Amino acid sequence: MSSVNKVILIGNVGADPEVRYLDRGVAIANFNLATTERGYVMQNGTQVPDVTEWHSIVLWRNLAEWAQQNLRKSMKVYVEGKLKTRSWEKDGQIRRKTEIIAENIQILYRPDIYRNQQSAVSNPSSEEMNDEAVQEPEMQEQETKRGFFNDIF
Repeated sequence: MSSVNKVILIGNVGADPEVRYLDRGVAIANFNLATTERGYVMQNGTQVPDVTEWHSIVLWRNLAEWAQQNLRKSMKVYVEGKLKTRSWEKDGQIRRKTEIIAENIQILYRPDIYRNQQSAVSNPSSEEMNDEAVQEPEMQEQETKRGFFNDIF
């Protein structure tokens, strides 16, 4: 029987991706992704705080170039890939780093767009209000088809 090395994460981009190019022009991007388990209050009143885990994400080739153009700090993203641990020696000590080699990535939430939508909703012009009322049925249908990711936000 074969084995499986698969990771699925949904979290927030910690900083804009850093992209560099190898000798043959191959793009590689790196960024950190934060996933947070929400805290809670136990029955006896003890407060358990949020716990944030940081993951190193690596993107190659076209995916790296896409990330350079589209990913920004604080976006919520879905990342699918595999774990890879690499090791090297520095100053006589063996160092190890576990990374997620991303094979698929999708933007789930963009704060910049959300802020723009919020300001438009709080101060709609009469033109915008009329446009919303006559929204095409296709657009209304797409808005309701976001899938299971609705529950995450």
